[in-house]
Amino acid sequence: MRPELKRLQRIEQHLLGGPQPGQAEEWALQQLLDADLETDTEAQRRVYQGLYVAGQRQLRQELEAIHERLYGPRPSRWRQLTSTGLRAIRTGWSRFSGNH
Repeated sequence: MRPELKRLQRIEQHLLGGPQPGQAEEWALQQLLDADLETDTEAQRRVYQGLYVAGQRQLRQELEAIHERLYGPRPSRWRQLTSTGLRAIRTGWSRFSGNH
């Protein structure tokens, strides 16, 4: 395996596998010997975070599409807020007017 791939594999094991007994000291030593290791690890962490966020967004869109197929389109947020606000005003007004 090429050295770059081995390096990436070590970074992935560190990020995804969590620290194993004795590996925390070895990782700290590797960071001292390799000045770019911390930067590369942070870059890989950001890649994983971006993939996670993109996956969550895609999953949300897929669930919304399923919901729309099953139940029809959801009311817009503006419509939902205005109808809730109007309902609150109407119930509040009826309390003042004595009509329950």
